[in-house]
Amino acid sequence: MQLTYTTFTAHLSSALTQKNGLELAYLLSPREEHGKTILKEFRNPTPQSMTYYKGGMDAPWDDIAIHYVLVVNHIARNRPIDAFKEQCSLVSLFFRYFTTDTGWTLPALFSILRDLRDLACDADLQAAQNGQGGTEHMEESARVISRAFSNCVTDRISPYAESRKWGIYYVVGLILKSYFRIKRISLAKNILRAIDANPDIPPLSAYPRSHQVTYRYYIGMLGFLNEDFAKSEQELTLAFYNCHTQARRNQERILTYLIPLRVLRGHLPSRELLNRFPVLDDLYSPFIEAIRKGDIASYDAALERMENRLIQLNLLLTVEKARELCIRSLFRKAWAVQGKGTRISISDFHTALTLSGADVPVEEAECLVANMIFKGLMRGYISHEKQTVVLANTNAFPRVVDRPSPYAMV
Repeated sequence: MQLTYTTFTAHLSSALTQKNGLELAYLLSPREEHGKTILKEFRNPTPQSMTYYKGGMDAPWDDIAIHYVLVVNHIARNRPIDAFKEQCSLVSLFFRYFTTDTGWTLPALFSILRDLRDLACDADLQAAQNGQGGTEHMEESARVISRAFSNCVTDRISPYAESRKWGIYYVVGLILKSYFRIKRISLAKNILRAIDANPDIPPLSAYPRSHQVTYRYYIGMLGFLNEDFAKSEQELTLAFYNCHTQARRNQERILTYLIPLRVLRGHLPSRELLNRFPVLDDLYSPFIEAIRKGDIASYDAALERMENRLIQLNLLLTVEKARELCIRSLFRKAWAVQGKGTRISISDFHTALTLSGADVPVEEAECLVANMIFKGLMRGYISHEKQTVVLANTNAFPRVVDRPSPYAMV
């Protein structure tokens, strides 16, 4: 779209008159080609030089148009910090209009908030390069976006189909993304509490699927980090099955945390699934193969090799917990070699551990067996005096997935 500043404001007026939210979102996007075209009219626009154009539209749109040009100019001159500040002003002006109208402006709201978050990322990156590291711009972005959440959730007068409440979960998704990026996850409690306190918010299932997936992903991640694994698995599973089939990157992000949760429950990912996601194949295949073979040495070697990567992903403790499934597989093989009888010596389990590369004393082997029984991975009891494990006649090694509360034993 080839626009001059005058035709740009005319198109803005037309979009407002026709209540065309998508057109409004497009016009306010600073990285679209029309922004560069408008900029050709101005040598180096400043807030002072742009005052000439005030009054060209009804407030606050005359100021919004001016700030748009300033944002585009700062982006073109690689000044993300200044661009972020101007975008903050643009968003604040937009809120003045947004709270007086119905939800037809939501596409524009989503667009300018997304641009605000992206500019905050760029601004923090430039600040870090200048030796002024920190996350102040992303923190400010989260505060501004939180105001949009309040504007959406407090809509009491708009018709149901046009309510600003239909923007709630998209905006919450942006806020949660910001909190995760700046590692201020505890702040999410305030947003979630506000949602729970508003029973008149439409059910999540009524929102666009993309909004649902983003929200469920972050709720699942919060559960994962708080070790509420049952809740985390439920939300991440729903996020994965509702994720668009072409959104491979999003599917990969969800599976990064869903796979270890499923492994803890005894569901090992198929080769077909891992082949679809080479990054996850590289990360998890060594552990999966070690569990299948009962190869503790390979499992421990993979843990050591992947330690830094797992720490960065907050996965180290979870993958370490899955090590007990590797031990279970090893013990089951030792039991099978001994003829699957009901009595097996602790020394046999100790020998199996030694052959698998685990250099532990007999006492620790007995401890590991007791732990397997306690967690429902083996059925039986230990005769300490005779150094013998007495196993159940049937189903001595029940399927991991059949445990009644697998996460309770993690």
